[in-house]
Amino acid sequence: MTLQRLGQGTSRGSRATLRGRPELHTDYAADQAILDTKAKRVWTLAIVVLAVVAPFLLDRDVQQLLTRVSIYAIGGIGLNLVTGYAGQVSLGHAFFLGLGAYTAAFFGGVPTGNVRGLELDVLVWLPMAGLVPMVVGLLVAPLAARVRGLYLAILTLGLVFVGEHVWREARTFTGGPGVGRRAPLPQLLGFDLHARHTILGVDLDRETSFYLFCLLLLVVLGVLARNLARSKMGRAFAAVRDRDIAAEIMGVPLLETKVLAFGVSSFYAGIAGGLYTVLLGQITPENWGLLVSIDFLAVILIGGVATITGSIIGAAFVVVLPRIVQGVAPSIPFISGGVGEGGLITVFQLQTMLYGGLIVAFLVLEPRGMFGLWLRVRNYWKAWPFSY
Repeated sequence: MTLQRLGQGTSRGSRATLRGRPELHTDYAADQAILDTKAKRVWTLAIVVLAVVAPFLLDRDVQQLLTRVSIYAIGGIGLNLVTGYAGQVSLGHAFFLGLGAYTAAFFGGVPTGNVRGLELDVLVWLPMAGLVPMVVGLLVAPLAARVRGLYLAILTLGLVFVGEHVWREARTFTGGPGVGRRAPLPQLLGFDLHARHTILGVDLDRETSFYLFCLLLLVVLGVLARNLARSKMGRAFAAVRDRDIAAEIMGVPLLETKVLAFGVSSFYAGIAGGLYTVLLGQITPENWGLLVSIDFLAVILIGGVATITGSIIGAAFVVVLPRIVQGVAPSIPFISGGVGEGGLITVFQLQTMLYGGLIVAFLVLEPRGMFGLWLRVRNYWKAWPFSY
């Protein structure tokens, strides 16, 4: 009886301690949990609910922006896995996006003239849009694994130029430059994502349906990436990123780890490319140039390297920034097309300058990007009014 009461008292004391110290973890499962505190669970649920409700409260133009944010976030997570977590600098993300886009268009598109298409369901062409780039990434990765740093960046950059040539010449699949081809059919088991539907009394237009589909994929792929990052393989990624020679001495297989990082990253890029094709409606070889790779590099550098949340924040920033610049440009005298006609720079040049300046600023002042700024603010208020 005494031992039983003692056990009960100890259990009540542990629960009381946990209530007073919510970040105190007493087992490995709690320490490794994705949402390890009540505040994270509440805020995550609130953000997901807000993301689901948002398209019903916003106009069509903003809905398309949200859809693009979800697609960019999926691609940014893929790039973050290979560059942020595994430390392999890649400038070839646009190549895998384009490969995924044309794979999706071939398996799910309608044949027109000399352009081929199989008109298959989303459940076929979307996985293929990820698997084909993944296979190509696994084939290229052994070569990329032999170099690192600047040499690796140049090697992956070459993929973009190879891709631009292939997209121009493979007219049977791409339609060729200036013409392009139509996006795949967004048919999910007979459910047309580009048609208006009424489900449980809720009216869904084409933009809302496709946005909710992209949001669901973002949540699923984001959770999978987070689980990969905290797994044994994720720790191997971090070890290779920090000290590859020391990691190899400790038994981490360098080649296998780098190849897997490139393969998973290519899969995410292909999925994002296939979804982006549906959003654009018509794609041409010019859609997958070097500037696309720079956009996704800005996503992870501005949002936060080696963090899934940072990829989502960076995607939102990179997608929304051009719209903000276009909104304020008419009131800036030195912008071409603004209040002073014939200005010094165009809106596009201003966007490019802002991207470059922000990347440099975050690399120098806050390497963990906007997610690092959030951590600083959170830690400040957790410790307030103490300064240590």
